[in-house]
Amino acid sequence: MEKFEDIIKSEKPVLIDFFATWCGPCKMMHPILEELNAKVGDKARIITIDIDKNEQLAAVYNVRSVPTLMVFKNGKLEWRESGVQPIEKLEQILAQYY
Repeated sequence: MEKFEDIIKSEKPVLIDFFATWCGPCKMMHPILEELNAKVGDKARIITIDIDKNEQLAAVYNVRSVPTLMVFKNGKLEWRESGVQPIEKLEQILAQYY
C-alpha cells in the first residue's frame, strides 16, 4: 500500500478528499469527484480518505469538517477548502498545477 507522504510528493497534482461515510455533503461530493476524475484523466490524481479510518492523518492536516479537499503537488499543500465544491472550480484549481 502506498504511503500518504509518497502520494503527495507526485509531480502531478493530487486532490485529496477527506470524507466520512456518515456525512451527507460528502456523499454529494462523490459523483462530482468521479466525473472530475474522468475529465482530468492522467493529468491529476484524486484520492479519498475516510477520516474515521485515518484519524491520525486527519489530525495532522487539522481536518475539522468534512468534506475537506486539498491539492498537493511535489509534497506541498497548494490549495485547501471545506464543503461541497462545484466541478468547474475543481477543474480550474487542478489545471493550475498540471
